[in-house]
Amino acid sequence: MKINKQARRDGKALFRSCFVDGQLDETRTREVVRRVVQTKPRGYLAALTHFQRLVKLHLDSRTAVVENAVETSPELQSGLRGALEKRYGRGLNVRHAVNPALLGGLRIRVGSDVYDGSVLARLEALKNAF
Repeated sequence: MKINKQARRDGKALFRSCFVDGQLDETRTREVVRRVVQTKPRGYLAALTHFQRLVKLHLDSRTAVVENAVETSPELQSGLRGALEKRYGRGLNVRHAVNPALLGGLRIRVGSDVYDGSVLARLEALKNAF
C-alpha cells in the first residue's frame, strides 16, 4: 500500500500522541488505535499502517538482544545492561540468548546497530579475505 504525505503526517501525529514522559505508553497507544478505528477518518488505514511502522521501529530501537555461545553470567549481564543503557539511554529492554553457532564471543543487536565480536564473524571475515 502506497502511503501519501498526509497519511504519513497523520501517522506521525498519532505516534507522537502516544508518549508519556518521553516513553511510549502502551495504554495510550491502544486507546489511540481504538479511537481511530471507531471514527474511521479519511485515509485512516494508511495512517495506521505508518503508525504501526513507527511503533515497530521504536520498539526495535529500545530492545537489545545479546547472544552468547554459552550462558552469560549474572555479573556480565548487569555490566552489559549498564553499558548499553549508558549508550542508548534508560528503559532499554535487554534480552539474553544462547547461540552455540557463534563458537565464542558476543553479538549484540540494538535496533539496526549490530556489534559482532563472535568467533564465527571473525572466521567469516577471514574466509572472505582469502
